[in-house]
Amino acid sequence: MRRMQTSDTTRMSLVPLKTAEKDPSGQARYARQFHVMAKPGGAKCNIDCQYCFYLHKEGLLHQPRQPRMDDETLEHFIQSYINSHDGNEIVFSWQGGEPTLLGIDYFRNVVALQKKYQPKGVTLHNDLQTNGIALNDAWCQFLKEHHFLVGLSIDGPREIHDKYRVTKSGKPTFDAVMRAVECLRKHDVPFNALTVVNRHNAKFPLEVYRFLTKELGATYIQFTPCVEANAFKTTAPQFWNASMLPVVGSELSKPGHPMSVVTDWSVDPDDWGNFLKGVFEEWVNHDLGRVLVNLFETAVAQTMGYPSQLCVTSEFCGKALAIEHDGSVYSCDHFVYPEYKLGNIRDHKLNHMVFSVRQEAFGMSKRDSLPDYCLSCDHLNLCWGECPKNRLIKTPEGEIGLNYLCSGLKAFYEYASPILVGIATMIQQQKR
Repeated sequence: MRRMQTSDTTRMSLVPLKTAEKDPSGQARYARQFHVMAKPGGAKCNIDCQYCFYLHKEGLLHQPRQPRMDDETLEHFIQSYINSHDGNEIVFSWQGGEPTLLGIDYFRNVVALQKKYQPKGVTLHNDLQTNGIALNDAWCQFLKEHHFLVGLSIDGPREIHDKYRVTKSGKPTFDAVMRAVECLRKHDVPFNALTVVNRHNAKFPLEVYRFLTKELGATYIQFTPCVEANAFKTTAPQFWNASMLPVVGSELSKPGHPMSVVTDWSVDPDDWGNFLKGVFEEWVNHDLGRVLVNLFETAVAQTMGYPSQLCVTSEFCGKALAIEHDGSVYSCDHFVYPEYKLGNIRDHKLNHMVFSVRQEAFGMSKRDSLPDYCLSCDHLNLCWGECPKNRLIKTPEGEIGLNYLCSGLKAFYEYASPILVGIATMIQQQKR
């Protein structure tokens, strides 16, 4: 029987679920909780990372030269986002493109609007994902004053970072990022490191990790594998030609081949596994309990029987959406394509889009579209097929829907699982 693919959900109507509205019973039978990555400046950026998955949205979404969420749309988003949550804590995430290009005054208005609509007893948090190029004393003073958590994009030491993260004129950016680090430290602004693991830096796991922890001083690290289909600028995820998808292990299922299913800068799946193994061993031996690595922390939690802390390794997804500068809402940050547009907050309530039949089907299809190869895997409960946008290849039996990173993920989990069990056992014993 054919399983539903993520693309099948795009034909569904936008019908709100019963849970779209606040539970009227007062008994908290359910809670409306979700996350939206806000891109008020659209795809505009002040550098030109060669592997960026978002710069091309300027053309794909026909964005203006200076995209900017206007004050009316911004206020409507902030009010709606707050009103659509039931929890006592709400996190606003500001991304891009490069959000600092909007200027400090823009975010002063953000903070003012948040205070205007902040309910009593509810705490609002802000995080800002940035390349750091525009950060200066004024920015850092603002970020500190208003308790912003900064996510700083950095790919490793100078030679590694500057491989792909360059300016519009092709010049390196490492020194500018390190100046931002010094400024953040000067003003005591908390920041995390976000590292895109690509075809180049994946070959240097210890160099990257030791730089982030020892030289940068990061105590929270997010590793994101760079995987982009070769037609990502024009073709939405799950709208690929299925007959052209390669079988796992073939030459076309790895970067470097002229007919590869992915871009040249995408991480090799086996290198991804080796990268994770190398960093994991270093982390376990030297930084366990001191440094938080997103993929390892959630693997420990899942081994202990808790839900995944990340959407990519969760059984279901659909609770991490994106809003563009014009108010358009999309099913996911990596699915910002016309096919996955849910609507616009000027026309639909945000909660009606998030908690809708269509978005629920999008989230459920993460599990429901898995091939038998995944369903019979020993590591299913740690992986869940990773992100659907990376399901670019076929199983050995020719079934579609296998994740491009599968071989690397398998190698990592086979290596790490016994250690994860040991860590989980130690934590449980300490709780007694």
